Amino acid sequence: MDICIKECEVIEAAARGMDEFVELFRSAIMEGIGGVLDAGSMTGLNADQITLLAYCIYRDEVMDGGHVQLIHNGYGRFIFLNPFAKAMRLWGVKPFSKLVYSGRKFYEAHGGEIERDCSDEEFMAMFEKYPEADELDDEFVEMEEEVTALVAEYIDNHIENFAIIEK
Repeated sequence: MDICIKECEVIEAAARGMDEFVELFRSAIMEGIGGVLDAGSMTGLNADQITLLAYCIYRDEVMDGGHVQLIHNGYGRFIFLNPFAKAMRLWGVKPFSKLVYSGRKFYEAHGGEIERDCSDEEFMAMFEKYPEADELDDEFVEMEEEVTALVAEYIDNHIENFAIIEK
């Protein structure tokens, strides 16, 4: 699937900062797949595009509600049982890759219970029940800016893997 972005948009996003640069590519990829990331839409994407979407999901979910929210919202399998951590290591984001591997251990131990349907009260109680998730959350919050900068750098250095840049 061809994801196309105008060169002027890339330049403008880069000038606004790494978050906007990463978001431009995430948005273009999501638009290219009709806004729905599922097994069917992923077949039209390459590994780097899928990895970028996985990172954005991880970042957004963890920054909003932590690993408990990420898993409860159904992203545990996608993030932790796929080669996302390995891809991050290959992108040069090694400390984050190690964190994702730690998250996988947490997911394997508690994912089934966290993923189950529950009331708001039961969901909120999970944050108290799993203090190890807080440690993972804190570790990511401390490294998020650096990780996003490395992701933006990877996109910039491999831009052809993410989109066709049109004049």
